[in-house]
Amino acid sequence: MAFIMKGFPFNVDNTPVYNMDLEEGVMGIADENGSILINKNITNQKEREEVITHEKVHLDQMKRGDLAYDDNNVTWKGKKYPRVKFHDGDENLPWEKEAYNKTKNA
Repeated sequence: MAFIMKGFPFNVDNTPVYNMDLEEGVMGIADENGSILINKNITNQKEREEVITHEKVHLDQMKRGDLAYDDNNVTWKGKKYPRVKFHDGDENLPWEKEAYNKTKNA
């Protein structure tokens, strides 16, 4: 006879989240290794959760192959955006639009 546990299936999120010293104005970073770096100075739990949710959208974008980045460029759906030409986190950037849209309605 099979053993059946009540409550299955359940959703487990194993995304590593690390509290870090991040540069001024940076709330979180989705790392290409699948982890999230969050500003250690965020003490408000609701704000923390919002930042993590936002960064999870970027992790999903990377998994889909839509988003990649290095120190000099961000690549969105095959198009390179030089970092010197924009401010990270700008809501008008295509990869940020998706993240802000999904987290504002969450």
